[in-house]
Amino acid sequence: MGTVDPDRPRRSASRASGEKRPPARRKPSSSRAKAVDPGSAMSSATEQLAKLLGRLPESVSSLKPTDSGWEAQVEVLELERIPDTTSVLASYRVSLDEEGTLISFERTRRYTRGTIDRPF
Repeated sequence: MGTVDPDRPRRSASRASGEKRPPARRKPSSSRAKAVDPGSAMSSATEQLAKLLGRLPESVSSLKPTDSGWEAQVEVLELERIPDTTSVLASYRVSLDEEGTLISFERTRRYTRGTIDRPF
């Protein structure tokens, strides 16, 4: 056994049966400290998808945090037509890691600009 430090508080040997310990405080993990904010995640999703597809995204229709980073729905003009309401757009699901790097993307829907969603 080692020496006893008089300045260090001792643990009590017994606790009352109904007494609970206070929750332990956790330090933020180093990966969370590097996480990007929502605005940066949106910019990152559009820039990286544009590089891969060779087309400029029109908008980001959704952005949500996930356990591993971010997931965005990005709308891209795929075929420009006249009149503009007949142009073909596509919606892509884009997954980003915590630093904002694109992990994967998938086209989830194609539609004409003049189309509105119908209720299910």
